[in-house]
Amino acid sequence: QVQLVESGGGSVQAGEFLTLSCSASGSIDRFNIMGWYRQAPGKQRELVATVTSVGAPAYRDSVKGRFTISREKGSNTMTMRMNNLKAEDTGVYYCNFRSIDSPQDYWGQGTQITVST
Repeated sequence: QVQLVESGGGSVQAGEFLTLSCSASGSIDRFNIMGWYRQAPGKQRELVATVTSVGAPAYRDSVKGRFTISREKGSNTMTMRMNNLKAEDTGVYYCNFRSIDSPQDYWGQGTQITVST
């Protein structure tokens, strides 16, 4: 089992920034991927960004250049800095963890981000 603890989130005006963090603990395989998903009201959950256990990031197109996900090599804590937030970034953000060799997904409790114009 893997436990995820999220922090950050909140309400901001468009153009401002927020930072999210997520720490994983428990039975953690050496090679894994952590990431953030988000779900807006009435929409499906979507992948925002991921970072591997060696620190390689990946982003959905709509956040490239605005969001930066980071994680020190070998660390089980990831951070995502979100700059120039837009109204369409509003939603509940969920931390996700999965091992490279296992199909099991683990999820955080979710944190709300609201961007007002």
